[in-house]
Amino acid sequence: MTGQEKKSYPDSRSFWQDRRVCVTGGAGFLGSFVIEKLAQHGAKEIFVPHIEDYDLVKLEDIQRMLNDARPDVIIHLAALAGGIGANRARPADFFYINLMMGVQLMHEAWKFGVQKFLAVGTICAYPKFTPLPFKEENLWDGYPEETNAPYGLAKKMLLVQGQAYRAQYGYNVIYPLPVNLYGPRDNFDLQTSHVIPALIRKCMQARQRGDSQIVLWGDGSPTREFLYVEDAAEGLLLATERYDGPEPFNLGSGQEISIKDLALLIARLTGFEGQIVWDTSKPNGQPRRALDTSRAEQFFGFRAGVSLEEGLRRTIDWYISKAPGNG
Repeated sequence: MTGQEKKSYPDSRSFWQDRRVCVTGGAGFLGSFVIEKLAQHGAKEIFVPHIEDYDLVKLEDIQRMLNDARPDVIIHLAALAGGIGANRARPADFFYINLMMGVQLMHEAWKFGVQKFLAVGTICAYPKFTPLPFKEENLWDGYPEETNAPYGLAKKMLLVQGQAYRAQYGYNVIYPLPVNLYGPRDNFDLQTSHVIPALIRKCMQARQRGDSQIVLWGDGSPTREFLYVEDAAEGLLLATERYDGPEPFNLGSGQEISIKDLALLIARLTGFEGQIVWDTSKPNGQPRRALDTSRAEQFFGFRAGVSLEEGLRRTIDWYISKAPGNG
């Protein structure tokens, strides 16, 4: 696929309507939007394995799930994920659980005859110091940022596995690298949440309590890129429909912002007027993150549609609607 000519794509419904789809992690944050988008795209048979019924770290549960779901397509979203604090507290869990889920599931899916396997990667797989914007060819240029390296490397092995299975068996595995996601239904638990829901909750609670300040980790200098969760779900489905190649591809918005500017923006949108104090004894994480998203547009015509400020407004509105009493 050269991507130089203007492509025309078949209607989504013709791809999905007769395929059985299994979405691991379908009950989670991103997964819930993928399920909704699948229905919109015409999928009729969607199987979501719940952790109470299938522990995807266990081989026998994976095999039982495949026999129950009999999928044509697997969208593997299930992961143990979290912010810097969670990654520092449980590095072994982040490595083992993510590696064992993905590696065994892909192998058993190939054995079972599943036609297509989408293995969702992570931006944490990139080296700590990657030239900006991140290009997929830089994935192997260095070691990931230390605080999330166990998670990033466990997920990165699915790229290696997918390319190996494609080379040896002709197995159709595709590997997206989504940037940090946010939106309604996100995890707002301050012990395990990512930066945007944590900032929203801290600002809302501080405003409601009348606090004069909030304390945030690091010095505010790192930059990040964020993708609204509905855009991410759409991107994953378009990739599944339209892309069949071995190369990994970034999914992002193309908009870089510093954590300091993000905090100021969320403070303004939530109405918090106090001081933001930076605790520089805490880690910053990776210095900069911004993606080259040209492959996704070239390979399957995806471009993010929701701006950061609009996405934040929607996320804050959802949070207020769900937690009016305690912020």
